[in-house]
Amino acid sequence: MLLRVYSCLKWVDHMKKLLLPAVGAIAVAMMAHSSALGERDDERDDQQSSQNITRDDEAQSKAKRRDRQRNWRRPFSRGREVRSFDGIGNNKLDPTAGATHQPFQRLMLNDYSDGIGAMAGTLRKSAREISNIVVDQGERTFPNSHGTSDFLWQWGQFIDHDITLGDGVADPGPNGRDFDIPVPMGDPYFDPAGAGDRVIPFNRAISDPESGTDLENPRRQINEITAWIDGSMVYGSNEDRAAALRTHDGTGRLKTSRGALLPFNTDNLPNANGPAPDPAKLFLAGDVRANEQVGLATMHTLFMREHNRWAARIARQRPHFSGDDIYQAARRMVIAEIQIITYKEFLPALIGRDTMPRYRGYQPGNPAMMAEFSGAAYRFGHSAINTELLRLNKAGEEANGGDLSLSNAFFNAPEIINRRNALDPILRGLAAQKSQSIDVVIVDDLRNFLFGPPGAGGFDLAALNIQRGRDLGLPSYNAAREALGFGRASDFNDISSDPAIQQALYAAYGSVDDIDLWVGGLSEDPLEDEGSQLGPVFQEIVSRQFTALRDHDRFWYERDLTRAERAMLKHVTLARIIHANTGISVREIPRNVFYVRKKYNHRTYDK
Repeated sequence: MLLRVYSCLKWVDHMKKLLLPAVGAIAVAMMAHSSALGERDDERDDQQSSQNITRDDEAQSKAKRRDRQRNWRRPFSRGREVRSFDGIGNNKLDPTAGATHQPFQRLMLNDYSDGIGAMAGTLRKSAREISNIVVDQGERTFPNSHGTSDFLWQWGQFIDHDITLGDGVADPGPNGRDFDIPVPMGDPYFDPAGAGDRVIPFNRAISDPESGTDLENPRRQINEITAWIDGSMVYGSNEDRAAALRTHDGTGRLKTSRGALLPFNTDNLPNANGPAPDPAKLFLAGDVRANEQVGLATMHTLFMREHNRWAARIARQRPHFSGDDIYQAARRMVIAEIQIITYKEFLPALIGRDTMPRYRGYQPGNPAMMAEFSGAAYRFGHSAINTELLRLNKAGEEANGGDLSLSNAFFNAPEIINRRNALDPILRGLAAQKSQSIDVVIVDDLRNFLFGPPGAGGFDLAALNIQRGRDLGLPSYNAAREALGFGRASDFNDISSDPAIQQALYAAYGSVDDIDLWVGGLSEDPLEDEGSQLGPVFQEIVSRQFTALRDHDRFWYERDLTRAERAMLKHVTLARIIHANTGISVREIPRNVFYVRKKYNHRTYDK
């Protein structure tokens, strides 16, 4: 792919980048991981990420040993090859492509301030200051004009946790806290007393310790899970976690707790525990982040049930199958359903029906996450989230217990999803409320109160997104425009037609050449004529990534399933899966749950 060298603010940095190789296999982050708010002091050196993810410290070295051995066993079930859990061997010519603990790749040259690994954007304003100037939505609400529901961002997060995890890791060195985000003096949320020394702690994304040595070997961040759309958030990205989730009783089913809910993490497997006092009382799923918020835990529970529904059906139809055979057959069908929903419902709702190129068969290649996708473009969903998660009864009215404030929905899923039918009000609510417009502002629950109030675990997701982009050395917005062939913006009105956004960008950056990629991409006017909710830069990046994930997958459902299996999934939708695994009837939610009805049983949800 032709890469263009883009201009930088400093002439020295520009000359360094002319010496860099055209492509670097690098980087990216997940949904923004740091720590709680605090001051600069030595007591915070051992803080974990914002989600308090317990990790297997040997996982990366184990993956390196695996990669060196190159004698992987291809798994089979009843003579039919099945996916490995860690993604190894999907590409026969490049077996580690898309596997766990592989470096992220790039569409564009890095913008590290030294060309090697130092944070980008060192001359720009603090990420929190830019968040205050540009991203503050306040009490305003902007429902989208496309009629898409909260399932747009909820499915987007569910898929994000299938394809990328790059947790922040505390640096124990003397400079480990140098990357914290300075808070402007007198910030009404993070420094109300005007102390002037407050910061939002930030840990740099996990990276290959053998990288970042010189211009020829710049810092490479690591994706801890598989890049493939392979249902890893349901089944896990390694054999140990996959085994821990199974019943192993000959039924091929996944474990449950009372009420057909997710099992609890009683064996203390790696998990994102947040502020939970007892991690064993949190749910266990294929991805460590399942407990992050109630809507996400609902999706995990729904697809655990869907696997078990398929397992029961297969057991009835194939009584001679072993438990392993049933499990793999059900897993294959669930993965296919996830792929179908993503490409036939989610992506059309996000970027329009004609944006993605048609599938023309398997093309061996590397689907690794692009830094620009994971670190910027796919973080569009933070803008689409509402301040409340609706909970509705069968009549479409507020259910007992009421709606959930987003700020009160983090890491408490087991308290709310505590009985069999607890999913139903949440799923009805996701289908009924319009998602917020995808733009450059986000709600206070994410910008000031994510995972708790300031000073007690809360922080600013927008600031973390901006800082993560700098951590990854992402190019500026204008450099990305040029690299993608759109031409550079010469003025702020080339980015947005909204005078308020133009003025905010000017106040934050002063120059169109200095805008952080995440901020600039969300500031763009969406491509409404194409049915897209994204602007040209983010739409191009998202389209390229999802094309690679589909076309490079040797187990893509259109080539992996038999004709009979494809026929069984001909009419699959997310709505049908909800009907099959809950008490929700066909009249209670739309056929396509990614779009709201104009009226939902006498109550409209244009929040």
